[in-house]
Amino acid sequence: MNPERLKMILTEVRDGRLSIDVALDVLKGWPAEIIDGAYLDHHRQLRTEVPEVIYGETKTAGQIVEIAKRMLQHGYAVMATRVDAVKAAQVCQDLPELIYHAAARMLVGNHARESEDKGRGVIAVLAAGTSDVPVAEEACLTAICLGHRVERAFDVGVAGIHRLFAYKKLLDDAAVLVVVAGMEGALPSVVAGLVSKPIIAVPTSVGYGTGLGGVAALMGMLNSCAPGVAVVNIDNGFGAGCMAAAINRKEPC
Repeated sequence: MNPERLKMILTEVRDGRLSIDVALDVLKGWPAEIIDGAYLDHHRQLRTEVPEVIYGETKTAGQIVEIAKRMLQHGYAVMATRVDAVKAAQVCQDLPELIYHAAARMLVGNHARESEDKGRGVIAVLAAGTSDVPVAEEACLTAICLGHRVERAFDVGVAGIHRLFAYKKLLDDAAVLVVVAGMEGALPSVVAGLVSKPIIAVPTSVGYGTGLGGVAALMGMLNSCAPGVAVVNIDNGFGAGCMAAAINRKEPC
């Protein structure tokens, strides 16, 4: 249940176009509903402007279908993260209205478009290397689904830092920047030294043995000497997209 859907129901009741009994039937599963394997929080988008999101990595295709089906029926955006291509194909057989974005490893449906701009400005998403793109794309698609404009700058890491300066206008114009990096995680510190905007740093698990699955990048970002850097968990593109959307939102929820 999103604010627009609830307003529509209340308006139709007020205007006599919807009976109270029918409205009650629509709202009977609100604010929460128990289904097989899940307890759906239909009230979440009203509270936070972010609907409940399906973490798909540990769920079966059948579980994702059942949860997504109920979400679609209630009229809010569907986002399922960490879904591999095989599982996504199985889900889309039952729910062809969902779209699979392989780079982001996400299934989405009934989501906002970039033309439905809820933000104060553009969210810039930077990826240090090509190996960081899946996490960066998760951040991009999350922010887009929440109604924000996104621009990308990929493969601009410190191994060839001159590549970053081709995107100087984007850095200057963006309202919020999400900076994704593995290895030693240096890129967010560099970017934070160039702009006055909020920086959301995302460490990735990309790197060799002493990278410790992203811990080295995480520690490097947490210890940044540049001000204005906040850090999310390792590989958490979804969390970064949500935070960027919250910062960029035109009005508080």
